[in-house]
Amino acid sequence: MRQDRYVIGSLALAVLVLAGCAGTDAPSAPAPPSPTATAPAVAQEPAGLVGAWAVNGRGVPADTVLRLADDGLLVFRGCEMLLGEWRADQSGFFLAGVHGASMTDDRRCGPASRPQAPDWLARAAGFRAEGDSRVLLDAQGGELARLRPGARPRGGPDVYRPWLEPPTVTDEMRRRLAPVPALPAGLAAPAPDDLVGRWLPVSGPDGRAPTPRPGGWPTPPFAELAADSTWRASDGCNSSGGRWAAGPGGAFGATGGMSTAIGCDNVSVGGWLSAARQAGLDGDVLVLRDAQGKETGRLRRG
Repeated sequence: MRQDRYVIGSLALAVLVLAGCAGTDAPSAPAPPSPTATAPAVAQEPAGLVGAWAVNGRGVPADTVLRLADDGLLVFRGCEMLLGEWRADQSGFFLAGVHGASMTDDRRCGPASRPQAPDWLARAAGFRAEGDSRVLLDAQGGELARLRPGARPRGGPDVYRPWLEPPTVTDEMRRRLAPVPALPAGLAAPAPDDLVGRWLPVSGPDGRAPTPRPGGWPTPPFAELAADSTWRASDGCNSSGGRWAAGPGGAFGATGGMSTAIGCDNVSVGGWLSAARQAGLDGDVLVLRDAQGKETGRLRRG
């Protein structure tokens, strides 16, 4: 794969992507879902989403393939390939975000378009299994797209070859997709509306409060969760953003995207969000926890 074909590694392009699409969705994109997932009545197995899937649905091009793997998601459609992240859990919660785009064949394709998740993926808030197939659901439980197994994505000589092979479930992925321990006593499961707003860091994974850099930060660290399912944050020097959603029992997910890369003593607020699989409220403090129940960070409404 020729590295110059990909959006990764270019600071200027990273800033453009963040400014243009807030990590995942541009203003011209279809209306995003409410940041909440509708849970099916039966527990689901998120590891069962791993694979290369032919996507069928209203308005979905016939050659569309969705690849869900340990290293993220890929959407193949015609000449275009979209790159992004996904989250899922046993409640049927599902979230996906797109942060990059490239071409599958340089010789017959034009330049890559601005990264933007297709409607059936941008609106996905849940999933359910139906035999060998998987169904992506919107926030009201309506069917968005049906995923059928055994698809083979196609790509030219510049596409990273492992991306064209069927993915497998790794031990690391099983660990990340394992059921998250229940919220401990003292933490309340928030409704999505409880999470909307601006949050300031209280403490990180080590439990210590952030120490301001000498002279202060260029931009005070913060995270802002919007009602349109997008988030943005600053670590004190760099901006980042993506999509977020909340599910039943404190389920939480946030996909990341491009970020600027200014070196400084920073507070990795965006990293706290991306690593979190659960959210709870301790009064006015938002507590984020990973798949093993370890805190990734605490923030106070600001």
